[in-house]
Amino acid sequence: MRPTARDLRPLLTPLIRDVPDFPLPGVTYKDICPLLADHAGFSAVVEELSKLGRGGSGEVSIDKVAGVEARGFMLACPVALLLGVGFVPVRKAGKLPGATYQQSYALEYGEATLEVQSDAFLAGDRVLVVDDVLATGGTLDATTALVARSGAEVATVGVLVELGFLAGRERLGHLDLHALMTV
Repeated sequence: MRPTARDLRPLLTPLIRDVPDFPLPGVTYKDICPLLADHAGFSAVVEELSKLGRGGSGEVSIDKVAGVEARGFMLACPVALLLGVGFVPVRKAGKLPGATYQQSYALEYGEATLEVQSDAFLAGDRVLVVDDVLATGGTLDATTALVARSGAEVATVGVLVELGFLAGRERLGHLDLHALMTV
């Protein structure tokens, strides 16, 4: 059993800015730059996400933290450091050297392919996947498929913001999924 999550909504709401019609008309982008620039807010997010990688008595229960390009990197790296485990980048296609596993998926406004280096995880690694926003679930579904293809296991998934109206959680119902804030 993990430590209980605290309600971060009062802290996070003023630090996550809505940008209408970005990157395309009709899409409202969640800008986390104000959050990243705020030490108290950023620290609280990293601390809360790191709890997902700990067991009930506080022991580290994962082997790696995977962060999804690009804003997931900004959250996952300090979480990995705080937990004392390695960080694995999950990147857009063509950004990683060497042998990779690839997974294509649909976005709410297009299509994309993610990849991870084929030797990034050891067989049996328990992985905490971190991303900034859960929308339709395509990105996280592709990421968890890459982790599994690598022989590792997704222990849990943590996101900063869940866009509840897009029902991404339903697509990911098989995962232990935690959102720090749902809108």
